Amino acid sequence: MCALFSRIPSAVWFGIFALAVAVLPGAVWTVLLSINLVTSPAIPWAVIAMAILLWILWQYLAGKWWPRGTSETRHRLLRANIVSRNVFVSALVAGGLSIFAFTGAWIVLFQLVKVPGNVLPAFSAYPLVTVLLVAIMASVIAGVSEEAGIRGYLQSILEGKVSVPVAILIPALVLAPAHAVTQGFVLPTMLFYLFVDVSYGVTAYLTQSILPGMVIHALGILIFFTTVWPYDPMRHLVSEGGADTWFWIHLAQAVLFTILTFLAFRRLAKVAALMNINKQTDQV
Repeated sequence: MCALFSRIPSAVWFGIFALAVAVLPGAVWTVLLSINLVTSPAIPWAVIAMAILLWILWQYLAGKWWPRGTSETRHRLLRANIVSRNVFVSALVAGGLSIFAFTGAWIVLFQLVKVPGNVLPAFSAYPLVTVLLVAIMASVIAGVSEEAGIRGYLQSILEGKVSVPVAILIPALVLAPAHAVTQGFVLPTMLFYLFVDVSYGVTAYLTQSILPGMVIHALGILIFFTTVWPYDPMRHLVSEGGADTWFWIHLAQAVLFTILTFLAFRRLAKVAALMNINKQTDQV
């Protein structure tokens, strides 16, 4: 029992560090973007500045620079491992299907429960090139920082200390307050993001890499930025105006693609296990 309590402080600090890696790049990006849009919206310099900062962060998390004594540990915990083509493609298929499931579920959720949603800038007032680059960079930041900090560093160390389901759930719970700050402390949206984060955690565990999850995460954010969140203010509650045809279409979308996602993750697990067996055989 004493040994357990002696490990709690280090675990807490590690969780704080992982959360900082996941959240701070987005905060820095918000500041840079705000200044950029106010001073020179036609020149998206914030995108270039953030790309440089993100590269520096990635290099450090991957084991570069001081302190040298932690380089190997940082590289290992980041878990940016190259995976086979079959595993990568299987992960992308499962992730892509999950995006369709989550977009349908989000739209249905907005018509069943009154939730605040995302407050997006009025991008119509800015040049198209700026809007496109900003949307892409925002998606990349979310994919890189959250996967590196949460599914890389935090989940990697937890997988060696607790059961796999717990190792996947804890990082999702650690990230929940950050989602709550931006989405409002509303239970339905918090549960939505919890399921999303768990799916990323499962991907990282099955592939033993954050690289497929980074691609899926960034793509999912980009799709929500461009096709889902901008239309949230126009959605009406079913309790106020009834369920229209699109509500039933999106409900069917959520159900169908949830089933397909489950099947795709089962296939991913089999492909990843087979690749792992082949790798171990080659090493013998």
